[in-house]
Amino acid sequence: MTLLTEAKKGLNDDIKNAARSEGISSDKLRRLIAGGRSVIPKNATHDIAAIGIGEALRTKVNANIGTSIDYIDKNEELAKARIALSYGADTVMDLSTGGDLDNIRQQILREIKAPIGTVPIYQAAMRRDAVVSMTTDDMFDTVRKHAQDGIDFMTIHAGVNLKSLEVLKKSKRIMGVVSRGGAFTIAWMVHNGEDNPFYVEYDYLLELAREYDFVISLGDGMRSGCLHDASDRPKFMEYIQLGELTQRARESGVQALVEGPGHVPLNEIEANVKAMKSLTDGAPLYLLGPLVTDIAPGYDHITGAIGGSLAGMFGADFLCMTTPSEHLALPTADDIKQGAIVTKIAAHVADLARGMPRAHKLDEEMAKARASLDWEKQFRLSVDPELARAKFSCRNRQTDACSMCGDLCAIKIAKAALSNSKS
Repeated sequence: MTLLTEAKKGLNDDIKNAARSEGISSDKLRRLIAGGRSVIPKNATHDIAAIGIGEALRTKVNANIGTSIDYIDKNEELAKARIALSYGADTVMDLSTGGDLDNIRQQILREIKAPIGTVPIYQAAMRRDAVVSMTTDDMFDTVRKHAQDGIDFMTIHAGVNLKSLEVLKKSKRIMGVVSRGGAFTIAWMVHNGEDNPFYVEYDYLLELAREYDFVISLGDGMRSGCLHDASDRPKFMEYIQLGELTQRARESGVQALVEGPGHVPLNEIEANVKAMKSLTDGAPLYLLGPLVTDIAPGYDHITGAIGGSLAGMFGADFLCMTTPSEHLALPTADDIKQGAIVTKIAAHVADLARGMPRAHKLDEEMAKARASLDWEKQFRLSVDPELARAKFSCRNRQTDACSMCGDLCAIKIAKAALSNSKS
C-alpha cells in the first residue's frame, strides 16, 4: 500500500512521527493525507525521517543544488546541500545536468538525510544528442531509475500538452517558456508532432509512483518568467490541467504536490494561490518565489522571499528558495546559505500570518530575551546566530546594552522608570 491508501485505513509510524514534529494530532494529519491536502515525501526504499508538507503544517523550504554542464563539482554540491539544511531548508532537489548523473544522485541520497527531489526529464534529455531526440522510453526509464534509487519526490511536467501549447502560441508573452522541463517538453512535442508522453501515459506514471511510493510534484511548465507574463491564459490553462491530474493521482492512491508561478506582481499573488488551491482541491502548493519584480538580479533571494511570505500567508505550503545568483549563474555555497536564510524567514513570516502557534512562540521568546537583554538567548533564537553575534560584537560596548544606544537604552530607561514609580 502507498502512504495515501494507508492513511485512508489508519495510522502508521511515518504519519505519527510527522505529526509529532508538527505538534498536531496524528489523526488530523492522517485525514489531511488521505484527502490529498498534505503529503509526506518518502520513497518506500529511503530511510529518512518523515516530513509533512501541506495544510495545517509549518511552511517548508526546499533548496535546489546540482551540477551544470559548465561546472561539475560533486563535493561542492554535497556541501551546498548540508549548508542549506543547516540554515533551515527541509528538503533538497538535485537538478544536476553535468557529470555522472547517476553517481551524483546516488551519493546525495546516501549522504543527505532529508527528502530528495529530482526532475527526471533533465537526465532523460541528456541521454540523447538533442532534447527532441529522447524517446518515451527514455522518459519513463529515467523516472523508474530515480525511483529505484530512492528519490522521494519528482517534478513531472505532465500539465504541458498540445492543448496548452495552442494557448501559448496565441499569447502575448515576452519571455515565452522559462521552465527548463516545460521547454524540453514543448520542443519535443513540436518536433515529434505528438502529445506529451507524461500526459498521454499518465496512468503508467501513476503505476511507477504507486510501486515506489514517491510523490509526484506536478511541474509548472508554463510558469511566468516576468511580471508581464503573470496570470495569463497559458498559466491558468495549466492550473486546470494540474487540477485534473491531481484528482487522478489521488484516485490512484498517489500523493501529489502542485507547483506554481515564478514571477508574479505582489497584487496578483493572492489570486494565483487561491486559484491553484481551488482548482486542485487544496493540494499542497510548491512555489519558486514568486519573485515580485524583474529588476533585482543579485537580490532575487530577497524578491523571492517577499513573494514567498505573501504566498504562504494565502496558502502556499512549500517554498523553493532562490539565491543571489538567480538568473545569473550557478550558485555558490554562500549563495545557498543566503537563499536558505531569507527563504526560512519568509516561511516563518507566513506561519506567523497564518497563526501557527509554534511560530508565535518563537517570536515571543525573542521578545522576552530582548526585554531582559539576554544576548546569548537572542543569538540562539536567531535564524543566523553567527551573523547576529558578529554584528553585536563589531563595536566596543560600555554597558550591557548594544552599542547603538549604550546608556540611552530605551528598554533599560523605561524599566528603571516603571520600577521607581511602583516603589
